[in-house]
Amino acid sequence: MLAADSAATNQLTSGKVVVIPIREQIAKPELYILRRGLKEAIEQNVDTIILDMETPGGALDVTFEMLKALEKFPGKTVTYINREAISAGALIAAGTDEIYFAPGGLIGAAAPVSATGKEIDPMMREKIVSYLKARVRSISEGKGYRGDVISAMIDLDSEFKIGEQIIKEKGELLSLTATEAVKTFGDPAFPLLGNGIATDMDDLLKKLHGAGNHTVQYLQVTWSERVAQYLTTLTPILMGIGLLLLFIEFKTPGFGIFGAGGLAMLAVVFLSQFVAGLSGHEPMLFFMLGVILLALEVFFFPGVMVLGVTGGTLMLGSLVWSMADLWPHEPISISGDVFVGPLYSVLAGVLLAVVLFLAILRYLPRGGLWGKMVLDAAIAGGPDFTPSLNGGHSGGDLVGLTGMAVTPLFPSGQVEIAGSRYEARLEMGFAEAGTRVKVVSNKRMSLTVEVVS
Repeated sequence: MLAADSAATNQLTSGKVVVIPIREQIAKPELYILRRGLKEAIEQNVDTIILDMETPGGALDVTFEMLKALEKFPGKTVTYINREAISAGALIAAGTDEIYFAPGGLIGAAAPVSATGKEIDPMMREKIVSYLKARVRSISEGKGYRGDVISAMIDLDSEFKIGEQIIKEKGELLSLTATEAVKTFGDPAFPLLGNGIATDMDDLLKKLHGAGNHTVQYLQVTWSERVAQYLTTLTPILMGIGLLLLFIEFKTPGFGIFGAGGLAMLAVVFLSQFVAGLSGHEPMLFFMLGVILLALEVFFFPGVMVLGVTGGTLMLGSLVWSMADLWPHEPISISGDVFVGPLYSVLAGVLLAVVLFLAILRYLPRGGLWGKMVLDAAIAGGPDFTPSLNGGHSGGDLVGLTGMAVTPLFPSGQVEIAGSRYEARLEMGFAEAGTRVKVVSNKRMSLTVEVVS
């Protein structure tokens, strides 16, 4: 007798079901889809997860990450091999509680190969095979012949037989059709690998929970989500470029393409992590709070430092938080596995931004915040010595004189007083070019001005 009807012998219970598609090569995008689906299912108290699988295999390290993710789900996990589960797909299927097949489903050929598809050095292959077989045994305990079957799909050099019946000869890898996978052996009889054959997803849901005894939700993966998932591999570069553009924006007067581009780059970093299921809304909220504090420091309370340092810390910390793999209903553990990788990515992005900024500094205009800091450090002068920008220096007392902003003041920029240009800063707020201003203090190498109403 076949095991296709084995589910019918179990008591059917009502339940909430989420179907997660694993329909491509096993790589980072599939890992992110699985994580997002599992986290949403945990938050919604879902009873059963079904992996709708059709994959030719893929990366071994990603496979292990997917197996770890499946272990975090407290309910039942089921793989439905809709067409094929080859190589890494077979290992992932082995990590679920039950395996069902479409009538034409295939599973097998899980021997490790290099990333280029070539054979691995024999000694290294033996070590990897030994490790994989141990992992398979650990995730297949109490599941009949499953551990032996998956091991036979991994190990080319071993023979697999049940009693006197040889299932796999030495020198070949085991692959099974749906009918072969549910065939029973032994006394009492156990299926070789599969729990049953289901003609389609509806049929599978009836076998698991009965007709009309369940609710089902299909995890939708859009083209934009897939693009965002691939962008996660470029996170350090995108973050570095984003921070660089924001540095340039603070350097140049006004707000324009550099500021918009920098914010867009950082938005992509957040979007890619959120879409991949690696964060919720909280990191974005903390990032925006950091931006607000930094803006208050720059535009309204220059020199306070506390607001700027706090804002910068919140922004960088939220970037690390957004990339940390945190799970619902589990305490946050401060460990290297969770935070070291994201921290390295953020530091790499900051370092890249600083290096690029220093490299192009010579091509930027002299105005703005950075120009003021450079002048302060490079030119020695008395407390009332202000260099003009269009020839010569003016050491006279400019306090009380009026002039005009020749660049926007956000809050720093350039003003024209008595025919000469000077670096200047508003005490509070900002002003457009052409605004009449009055000098209220003349300290070190910059004027402090106020808008003349």
